[in-house]
Amino acid sequence: MLQRVITQGRRTIPTDREALGQCLGIAEEEPHRRRIGRRFFNRSPEIVAPQMLGKVLRHKFNGKWLSGRVTEVEAYLGLNDPASHAYNGRTERNRVLFGPPGMAYVYLIYGMYWCLNVSCLPEGQPGGVLFRAIEPLEGAKTMARLRSLPTGSSASRISGGPGRLCQALGITRKINGVDMTRSDSLLRFADDGHTAPEFEVTARIGIQKAAHLPLRFVVSPYRAASGIDTESQMNINQRGGP
Repeated sequence: MLQRVITQGRRTIPTDREALGQCLGIAEEEPHRRRIGRRFFNRSPEIVAPQMLGKVLRHKFNGKWLSGRVTEVEAYLGLNDPASHAYNGRTERNRVLFGPPGMAYVYLIYGMYWCLNVSCLPEGQPGGVLFRAIEPLEGAKTMARLRSLPTGSSASRISGGPGRLCQALGITRKINGVDMTRSDSLLRFADDGHTAPEFEVTARIGIQKAAHLPLRFVVSPYRAASGIDTESQMNINQRGGP
């Protein structure tokens, strides 16, 4: 059974890994990494989002894997959330948010920056989680180059923010609608056995509607989190939500 411990505003999620994997459809991808299946995402976004922290987002770019450990996400609640792209109903633009769960939803902000989300809830019920920050793992040099940064740049500069994250992983609108749960997908979400991290819960940032809701989940001590990047408060770093 999944257990949650809440202490002084911080949360940890210790788990029985084998039981959780069976329950949520986590399948073996490599000896040290397990692909996360559709059942994991077939739940409410505010449940899925904190459980995404510490897991690995991977994109195959020009034949090579680029990846990062998820350190910050935000949940968006579909028809019940004025900040969600699905709040006013289904359109051609937001149809991916209506499922099935585990699909990549990519949209453009300010005409220049891509943001990546994953659909949640059963098909027909819109909801999603926005990837806000990752800590580079595979292909860190390539990720820095895609951001026009020198090798060895900090995680926050490379992928601390939804726009930076997509630039670093080479993600564009072409990924929209990709099934992240398939074993042959170019965009995957995986569990590599990393210990479930301690995290904090805050209000969402970079939005105006329903901004007070505590639906932003950030790994402590925020090494690649977007909200504390002191170098810049640019829109690429702060803008939210599906």
